[in-house]
Amino acid sequence: MSVDGVLFDIDGVLVTSWRALPGARATLDALRARGLPRAFLTNTTSRTRREIAAALLSCGMDVDTGEIVTAAVLTAEYLRSTYRDARCLLINHGDIAEDLTGITLVDEHPDVVVLGSAGPEFDHLTLSRVAEMMQRAVPVVAMQSGLTWATADGLRIDTGVYLPGLEAAGGARVTVIGKPAPTGFTTAAALMGTEPEHAMMIGDDLVGDVLAAQYVGYVGVLVRTGKFRPAVLDSPPVLPDHVIDSVADLPDLLDRLDP
Repeated sequence: MSVDGVLFDIDGVLVTSWRALPGARATLDALRARGLPRAFLTNTTSRTRREIAAALLSCGMDVDTGEIVTAAVLTAEYLRSTYRDARCLLINHGDIAEDLTGITLVDEHPDVVVLGSAGPEFDHLTLSRVAEMMQRAVPVVAMQSGLTWATADGLRIDTGVYLPGLEAAGGARVTVIGKPAPTGFTTAAALMGTEPEHAMMIGDDLVGDVLAAQYVGYVGVLVRTGKFRPAVLDSPPVLPDHVIDSVADLPDLLDRLDP
């Protein structure tokens, strides 16, 4: 098959705790040498696109800000189109106001609650307040619904762990924008100038990255780094198209698929 663009998850695939994983730089350089478009889709909402690009550059990876699609940018687009001029309460670990162009952020009496990445901000009183606002019909939008991410010190739980409880307590649904929702994958394909059916997604999360991408037409590639655990392959709902040890093995896979 012909692959016309490669989409990467970042955390757990290229870096862990913003330290480069072996082979990541060489793989990105190899794709650039092939003239193969790249994009980067991340649920990370603790940093802006500019900060993410700078962090990757410090790891030796030359990535342009325009190649990066974040859950925050996708959420801002959604809020501007769906809740125009709304006052938004943002609960998030990290300052990402720079990527929320046109969004009015407030601390009190919001029209919409926006949930970003989980951290100390997701405390008991704050989440109780969100559930109470949901009971009063204030809509809640989650930038992403990831369950975990990997750090150098071990696994950390993420926003997706809290959403079912908030929905049950608040008596309302939460709208999810980032992975595993399809919007990010289709946006990234357009950014690379191709269709999902001609693109490949590389991720460490079987459900949130790989199977979600396969659902919209991508070739899915699961790496055995980051949050990957062998048990996820014991009885998956759907098999990934390919499994490789790390992103360092991607050029060889591309050679086999498109000699």
